[in-house]
Amino acid sequence: MPDSAPLDHLTLPFDHTTIERILPHRYPFLLVDRIVEFEPDKRIVGIKNVSLNERYLSRSPGEPAVLPTTILTEAVAQVGAIMILAKPENREKLIYFMGIERVRYRRPVRPGDVVTIEATVLRLRSKMGRLKGTARVDGKVVVEGTMTFALGPRGGENTARPPTI
Repeated sequence: MPDSAPLDHLTLPFDHTTIERILPHRYPFLLVDRIVEFEPDKRIVGIKNVSLNERYLSRSPGEPAVLPTTILTEAVAQVGAIMILAKPENREKLIYFMGIERVRYRRPVRPGDVVTIEATVLRLRSKMGRLKGTARVDGKVVVEGTMTFALGPRGGENTARPPTI
């Protein structure tokens, strides 16, 4: 999909280019590789491929590299944000991560893992909402929790796109 194409006709899977048009995040902070399922206002499923050359892997001498739980949590939040920001009425807004509850980390995520991330809507209002996020590797839960978010206007003079890193 060319960059100038409107987001009105999103087709699955959402590739990296489409995700960048929805989220303000950029490398190395964009953590979602693909969206494979999307039910507006209900549910979304995304993919994060973990590679050995990711700069934020946690490495201890004599231990295998591990994806930090904070990065994994952010990936879950980004999948949920895509669902919210893909709605036409939210396209010019920013989503703010307000809180996380009942988070459980079940097992480590390592290079070579394909993380399947699902976010489902628990409550959705015009300016706030709650999502349940679950990430799995090979069908086994690696993290789950409930996230609260708020929507706000994009700041600055250029409201078309926030500054990128």
